[in-house]
Amino acid sequence: MVASLALAATPAAGARPERIVSLNMCTDELVLRLADPAAIASVTWLSQDPRNANMAEAARRYPANHGLVEELLAFRPDLVIAGSFTTRNTVALLKRVGAPVREFGVPRDLAGVKAQIAEMAALLGEPARGEALIGEIDARLALLAQRIGKERPKALVLRPNGFTVGRGSLVDEILTRAGFVNLAAELGIDNYGQIALETVALGEADILILNTSEGGPPSLAHEILNHPLIGRLGDRLRLVALPSRLWTCAGPAVIDAIEMLIDAAAAPRKPRSGP
Repeated sequence: MVASLALAATPAAGARPERIVSLNMCTDELVLRLADPAAIASVTWLSQDPRNANMAEAARRYPANHGLVEELLAFRPDLVIAGSFTTRNTVALLKRVGAPVREFGVPRDLAGVKAQIAEMAALLGEPARGEALIGEIDARLALLAQRIGKERPKALVLRPNGFTVGRGSLVDEILTRAGFVNLAAELGIDNYGQIALETVALGEADILILNTSEGGPPSLAHEILNHPLIGRLGDRLRLVALPSRLWTCAGPAVIDAIEMLIDAAAAPRKPRSGP
């Protein structure tokens, strides 16, 4: 059945694709930012949820897909864009039937973010849009760098299930660009790793960054972020709730995360109410 569904003709080298389907929330964002709107056939349903996605309003203008092969081929795509760690069975089946699939990895630093934007823009036949977006990122980074003071507060990121982020990660560079020292890196944690709540409590962090999802449903994974001990830590360090959508994807929104962290560090601390 899958093989019997028709595919649109693959565009010639250098030509703009006319029926783009994206299977990954992060590639959705770049497609929505860079592609000719008339050329977008479908993005994922995840990108239409403003709690998790940065381009939800734009994403709602297009049909949503759930990563099913028959569903995707019904759009007759001449370009399918996927993430390297998602929808693996779907991607494999699409390749078997000859669908034009391009996979994108996950950048681990801002240089990789900008390189991926340029690669995506070229693929979409929109190199000028890619250059403009990279220019905007560089301009914002330059302005934000002027706001960094001499002090380097120690920061620790706490994610659901007690995960934190150490050296060799995009989040580590985000913290550095915001003027912080990443305490997880100082503790020898590489990339992503778990950290005990006791370590968080006894650590030397000046700022605790809680990686939250706005308005999300309750979950065991998020319980640690609501632990009473976290609330009590607010008496001696600054608690910053950073929406996960700002750095879930390695895209332009990470600059918003940097700016939000700089603003949070500069803001006066509010006195806690109650006992």
